Amino acid sequence: MGNLLKVLTREIENYPHFFLDFENAQPTDGEREVWNQINAVLQDSESLLADLQAYKGAGQEIRDAIQNPNDIQLQEKAWNSVCPLVLRLKQFYEFSLRLEKALQSLLESLTCPPYTPTQHLEREQALAKEFAEILHFTLRFDELKMRNPAIQNDFSYYRRTINRNRINNMHIDIENEVNNEMANRMSLFYAEATPMLKTLSSATTHFVSENKTLPIENTTDCLSTMASVCKVMLETPEYRSRFTSEKTLMFCMRVMVGVIILYDHVHPVGAFSKTSKIDMKGYIKVLKEQPPDTVEGLLNALRFTTKHLNDESTSKQIRAMLQ
Repeated sequence: MGNLLKVLTREIENYPHFFLDFENAQPTDGEREVWNQINAVLQDSESLLADLQAYKGAGQEIRDAIQNPNDIQLQEKAWNSVCPLVLRLKQFYEFSLRLEKALQSLLESLTCPPYTPTQHLEREQALAKEFAEILHFTLRFDELKMRNPAIQNDFSYYRRTINRNRINNMHIDIENEVNNEMANRMSLFYAEATPMLKTLSSATTHFVSENKTLPIENTTDCLSTMASVCKVMLETPEYRSRFTSEKTLMFCMRVMVGVIILYDHVHPVGAFSKTSKIDMKGYIKVLKEQPPDTVEGLLNALRFTTKHLNDESTSKQIRAMLQ
C-alpha cells in the first residue's frame, strides 16, 4: 500500500511535466496529414485578425441615414458603406466554420487510443502546437470583437434595411452573398460576447456527443493536460528560459486560459469543482503574478465566459480571487 501511495504521489507531482515546443515543433510523418489540413486553415488567421483590428464600422453613415429618413442620398451612402462590411463579417463567420472542423480533426487525433492524452501531447507536439494556435487565435479574435460595438450595429442596420427593401420588392445584389438563412446564422454568431470561443465550445461538446465509444475523459484529460503543461512551463524557470520570444509567454497564458474555458464547458461538473483536474487556484495565481495590463483580458475571460464559476460548488476563495 505504501509503495502504491509513493507511485501515485510521484505521478501527481510529475503530472504532466514536459516541455511543449510552441515555437519550433515540426510535424512527424504520422502527424503530417492532419497538420497540413489544420495549417491550411490557420494560415489565414493573422490576416483575418488584421482585418478585424482595422474594422471601423459605418456608424456615422448609419446615424446620418436614420436622422434623415427622407434623404435618398444619405440612405444610399449608408447602405453602400454597410454592404462591404457585411461581406467582411461573412468571411469571419465562415472562418469560424472552418475552425470548427479543424478542431474536431485535432481532437480526433489527440484523444484516440491506445495513447493517453498526455502521451499524445508529448509525442505529437506539432498537433499540440496547432491546437494551441487555434486557442490563441480564438481569444485574440474575441478580445477584438468585444471591443468593437460597430460590428453588431452595422449588422443590425443591414438586416433592418434589407427587410425593408424586400418589403418594397427592391432587387438586392448582396442577397446572393448573404441570404436570409446566412444572415440568421451570422446574427446568432455575432450576438455572442465571445463568438469564436462559443464555436470551439460547441465543437468540443459535439465531438464528445458524436464519439460515444470514446470516454469523455479522453477529451477532458486532453484539455486539463494542455492547461497543466502551460502552467508548468510558465512556472519553471528552466522551461521559460527556453522560450526565445517574450510573445511566447503571452501565447502560453492565452492557451492555458482557452483550454480551461473549454474544459469548463465540456466537463459535466466544470473546471471550478474540487473534483475537476483543473487546479483553478494555481492557474489564477500564475496569471496574477504577471503584469496586470497583460492579463486583465484573460482574467475577464475566466470571469465572464466560463460556465460554472457561479455554481454553488465553486469555493468562495476562487470567486474572491477572480473579483
